Amino acid sequence: MTTVDAYQERCEQLFRAGGNAAVRRAAQEGLDEHGPHPDLYCWLALGHAAEDEDDHDDRAEEGFRAGLALDADHLGLLAGYAELCLRADAFDHPGRAARARVLARRLDELAPDSPEAAQVAATERWERRSYLDEVRMAAATAAVGHATEIQARTLEADLRQGTAVPEEDTVDRDAIVRAATLEALSGPWNAPVRFLGRHRTAAWTICGILCVLTNTVLRQTGVVDSFSLWGALWAVPLLIVDRRFTAVRKEAEARHIAALEASFADRR
Repeated sequence: MTTVDAYQERCEQLFRAGGNAAVRRAAQEGLDEHGPHPDLYCWLALGHAAEDEDDHDDRAEEGFRAGLALDADHLGLLAGYAELCLRADAFDHPGRAARARVLARRLDELAPDSPEAAQVAATERWERRSYLDEVRMAAATAAVGHATEIQARTLEADLRQGTAVPEEDTVDRDAIVRAATLEALSGPWNAPVRFLGRHRTAAWTICGILCVLTNTVLRQTGVVDSFSLWGALWAVPLLIVDRRFTAVRKEAEARHIAALEASFADRR
């Protein structure tokens, strides 16, 4: 029989891996086995809240309320529910949005210096973010694109050195990403994809220059009267490359989560 603590550990690992559906399955399995428990309701609700969709938000609220009915001072439930309410649309869900202050105030009363209170405070600041914060977030999102370059360089090193790919049943995320990348993008027909991936930053810089030059030439020669999208065609190959590598990472994430779930099942 799996203990509640074991289910919590399982949920935490799956949540950190981004397996929201797997978190919900593990939490629900624990609730089915042990009955109502505030910690398991907290994980069930967080698994729904992380999806950031209306239907899941409703289910998350149900989970938070069910858990708080068992333990009204549960810090994790209060913090998670407060964050859910903070990001709620005041027009579509006025009641939910209004509850944010009540929950945050209660959390400050119980544990003002706790990590949960700090997280809620950070969420409050984020919800009041300025235009400058939006720009910074966009820059951070753009930086994620470097994952493609790192992934491509790792793949090239594996192909060149003949590095053995780890076993499929490993739960190491990086190893699974490498295995999935090697499986999907090896072979001579994928050489252009690997090349553009390794030199992604330079390729996008050259692409931008070519886009501007193409549009300039088209205007000067009278082919077009103003700005056109013909220059943007240079970006199509790079977008395809980004999409290929992103698809591989998503597939690897799914394998990672499946491997984690399988490892948990083997421990029973």
